[in-house]
Amino acid sequence: MPDQTTICAISTPAGQGGIAVIRISGPDAFAICDTVYRPMKKSYSVAEQFPNTISFGHIIRQADIIDEVLVSVFRAPHSYTGEDTVEISCHGSIFIQQEILKLLVEQGCKIAAPGEYTQRAYLNGKLDLSQAEAVGDLIAASSAASHKIAVQQMRGGFSHRLSILRDQLLNFTSLVELELDFSEEDVEFADRTELRILASEIETEIRRLTDSFAAGNAIKNGIPVAIIGATNAGKSTLLNQLLKEDKAIVSDIHGTTRDVIEDTIIIDGLMFRFIDTAGIRETNDAIERIGIERTFRKIEQSSIVLWVIDLTEEPDSTGSFAGMIIEKCRDRQLILVLNKSDRLEENELEKKLEYYRHFDKDCMVISAKSDTDIVLLETKLVASAHLPQIGENDIVVTNMRHYEALSRALLAIEKVIRGLDDHIPGDLLAQDIRDCLYDLGTITGQQIHSEEVLQNIFKNFCIGK
Repeated sequence: MPDQTTICAISTPAGQGGIAVIRISGPDAFAICDTVYRPMKKSYSVAEQFPNTISFGHIIRQADIIDEVLVSVFRAPHSYTGEDTVEISCHGSIFIQQEILKLLVEQGCKIAAPGEYTQRAYLNGKLDLSQAEAVGDLIAASSAASHKIAVQQMRGGFSHRLSILRDQLLNFTSLVELELDFSEEDVEFADRTELRILASEIETEIRRLTDSFAAGNAIKNGIPVAIIGATNAGKSTLLNQLLKEDKAIVSDIHGTTRDVIEDTIIIDGLMFRFIDTAGIRETNDAIERIGIERTFRKIEQSSIVLWVIDLTEEPDSTGSFAGMIIEKCRDRQLILVLNKSDRLEENELEKKLEYYRHFDKDCMVISAKSDTDIVLLETKLVASAHLPQIGENDIVVTNMRHYEALSRALLAIEKVIRGLDDHIPGDLLAQDIRDCLYDLGTITGQQIHSEEVLQNIFKNFCIGK
């Protein structure tokens, strides 16, 4: 059940700014605000203020004015939380923010826990659980693609799709379970052929949603790109050019990078997570060997691999690791990046290109140091991401919890299909359908009653949201 206490918190980012917003929500929001707020028009109080309106006045402590503020009023149930809500827009001084919060607490407010406003919105039926999680995704969105998915999910597109699936299953499980009540009369209410067709359609839809997680996870967390190659091939210089900052140490000394360096950038609305790795070579240095081992692990975790090769070196100097790299990148997008093109004469460059195009006819030729053709490489990266175009009504799963629930629902509906094919008894069939219904329900929260589960979901929200 929703908490009946009245809560308050700063809803704008922490620190000093032009303005700050302090949100009060709960049954006593208006009464508490009236104890500390004096509107310029003294004819009415906050409790008498019209809903969805703003008034101007002062926050006071006894006779002292703390700040000039704007007060917005939202009456239940037409507010974010579904409760009576007041938002105080004050000046962004940290001192002022804290003074107003102290005043509200003194008058009976409780400081909100992280995510408590959104949790109350869920408990009051303003959002389902997947929409509530989308609020967190929208706040954390760092690219156009992740923003688009979060907005679509927050508007209820994903929930609506799941609701249709659950309604279809509920209808049939009701008929199957009704048969159990009339088992002695040998009555069949559910057409098994029709149920088999429906189960197959649901299985196809759940599988499509489950399969979308690979793209959704890449959009939300960044497409992992490993930058590999021999020592001194220019990997760190390339990383710095892509990031437009000196993130990695650049040196002519071989083996400078001994650990993994990661950072992200946005290219054409997509977030890429670049991973600069230790140079691959034979070495007796124990620490460098550990770095090389991590390089191969990062290859396994990446979607795209940039294999940086120094054009000034002879082709066979890529070392005995070349065959291993090609084998490890068999299931990944491998882009050959031929670096230091600015150091070669044109005829010498053509000879080198002729050799490397046997491995990759679309290999990229760049100079990381002089920033030559880095833009072309970025274009190649976007094309290599192979992410689907997301339409207005497309559903893409980005949340691991949703993916795990869908995976369980997929197993359950597959059992339903096998059960129909094997003509299993109705009570066993009904149990498999109920399992699928339960797993789909956990995504939107229709069957979640554990406070611990809810706390775990909302704990990563910022305070004030």
